[in-house]
Amino acid sequence: MSGELMKSRTFILFGVITLVTIAIYGSLRASRILHSQATAASVGDDSPLEPAPDFELKSLDGRAVKLSDFGGKVVGLNFWATWCAPCRVETPWLVDLYRQYKEQGLEVVGVSMDDGDQEQVADFVKEMGINYTVLMGSHAVGDAYGGLRFLPQTFFIGRDGKIIKHSFGTRSKSDFEDAIKQSLSAPK
Repeated sequence: MSGELMKSRTFILFGVITLVTIAIYGSLRASRILHSQATAASVGDDSPLEPAPDFELKSLDGRAVKLSDFGGKVVGLNFWATWCAPCRVETPWLVDLYRQYKEQGLEVVGVSMDDGDQEQVADFVKEMGINYTVLMGSHAVGDAYGGLRFLPQTFFIGRDGKIIKHSFGTRSKSDFEDAIKQSLSAPK
């Protein structure tokens, strides 16, 4: 190989390595920022609990459902989509946890962020055996809850209508159960 060709390849290789390093650093930094934002909504910190934005959406059977319809109950408000692989992992956990804790005052409300394909959502609900309320989401509701750039996202809302905890991405079933127990035991 000629010296010029060798210099050119070395320069390209250096450029690729630099871009990969920047991408890795950027994703790690974004992950830390997102983690700190999610942690900030946990019970026990000194920040005031924010009221959950109320909304009205249609259920799969066409009923108008408001978040405020669940007043006095703890709500696990789960934003998801049929195309979201982590959503497929956590949905069976939510089904099981709802079955286990609904008598203690838990409601799980799933908000599909699929773009209007109600039949696909209904198929997903049937396939997963979802036993809780499922609503067809909207961009306006997503914006009210911070934009929902990442799915799944779950907001745990206390009996008083305030957001107690917020999580995004796949956690573990025990993390969900801990958040549910914490929310159920929170003062009214």
